[in-house]
Amino acid sequence: MTEQNISIERMEEAINLFGLFDENIRIIEQELGVAVVNRESNLKITGEGENVMLAVKAVQGLLSLSARGEAIGQQNVRYIIELVRSGNEGKIAQLAGDVVCVTAKGKPIKAKTIGQQKYVDAIKNSTVTIGVGPAGTGKTYLAVAAAVAAFREKQINRIILTRPAVEAGERLGFLPGDLQSKVDPYLRPLYDALFDMLGAETYQKYLERGNIEVAPLAYMRGRTLDDSFIILDEAQNTSREQMKMFLTRLGFGSKIVITGDATQIDLPADKASGLKEAMRVLKGVEDISICQLTGADVVRHVIVQRIIKAYEEDEKRRAAKRDKR
Repeated sequence: MTEQNISIERMEEAINLFGLFDENIRIIEQELGVAVVNRESNLKITGEGENVMLAVKAVQGLLSLSARGEAIGQQNVRYIIELVRSGNEGKIAQLAGDVVCVTAKGKPIKAKTIGQQKYVDAIKNSTVTIGVGPAGTGKTYLAVAAAVAAFREKQINRIILTRPAVEAGERLGFLPGDLQSKVDPYLRPLYDALFDMLGAETYQKYLERGNIEVAPLAYMRGRTLDDSFIILDEAQNTSREQMKMFLTRLGFGSKIVITGDATQIDLPADKASGLKEAMRVLKGVEDISICQLTGADVVRHVIVQRIIKAYEEDEKRRAAKRDKR
């Protein structure tokens, strides 16, 4: 058995590290097979040599985040453990990045993983950003946060959010109600993110003024969008033609962020995804960034990460079987 001690200078850091009912420390103990005991200003870690070494790196990484004012939760703990297991503990410093936006309730929105930080940096530095990854990686939420931040800083005059409604064919006629009630369910995730950032009243005010527009992709045809932050969500369900149409709406002083999950395409089997085509065609084009988020960037419940990982492993097995045929 190996034992190592870590000194904790401030009680606030210890409280942040341990979490509610010591839940953070329990995760470290379970994931790394160690025992962690807090004695006054010292943290004693015991277990097998390699496990103790990993636990020490994880605790030190979490303490460094805490010292920068980061709140430590289960997601941080599990992500830091994965970083130290893969030998990437040197990247932990990148996690305490700048605040992207502050919500209507005063909550600071930051990137929570290395992948998210690269995505946020790409949005900041590129005119067109394509963010691709599984559900729960913050693609849409961070894009909306960046849009609201740019609007508050008067870098742009409008926020335009769009999605292909239902599927690439955008067949809405069979749905009951007027146009707004037809498309609202498909645009709800975008509304939710805006409500978080602005509050319902402020959102409604900007919507009435025309500073915010939420519309199906078909409504982008024939327009030139100047001084705007434009987000195309669920882009995997666009056709090649729709994607080209959308990208050429870009006007002066505008940014585009395209988000999607290439594994959740609802198009007919004979129709190519505009998102996949754009990633291929635009790769290497100046001022266009393509960010690939993975299961490691999921910031929802830990079970979501496990579900995504299980499906990824199943897909690899199926691909291996296909290659053998």
